[in-house]
Amino acid sequence: MLSERERTLIKSIWERLTPVAEDIGSEALLRMFVTYPGTKTYFSHLDISQRSPHLLSHGKKIVLAIAEGARDISRLTVTLGPLQSLHAYKLRIDPSNFKLLSHCLLVTLACHLGEEFTPVAHAAIDKYLSAFSAVLAEKYR
Repeated sequence: MLSERERTLIKSIWERLTPVAEDIGSEALLRMFVTYPGTKTYFSHLDISQRSPHLLSHGKKIVLAIAEGARDISRLTVTLGPLQSLHAYKLRIDPSNFKLLSHCLLVTLACHLGEEFTPVAHAAIDKYLSAFSAVLAEKYR
């Protein structure tokens, strides 16, 4: 699936994004809510306006989880185990939303990383986010 070079690149990118996790995550979430309004239904009890504490907090959690998974992609299923159960059984999130958020994350990363977001980096991150989404959705089967 991912070459060793891609794994190293993915890990490096997410490590660099950890300090700005709130910004990246909240921007990607907001982009998803605007582009795909149906995704807001899971957040109806929260203030999801731009730069709101709820949006910043949840965005940070998402980016930190993605970065944690990137540290050792071979253990992604183990790393995401608790999040699988939370999203499938407690929150009952539609798993198609994971793919929508992945796309919004790609756009957000392209905006933030600029020229560093090369075609190679784009392809590697896209593959990783696809794997991340697939692992999160495993409990739905």
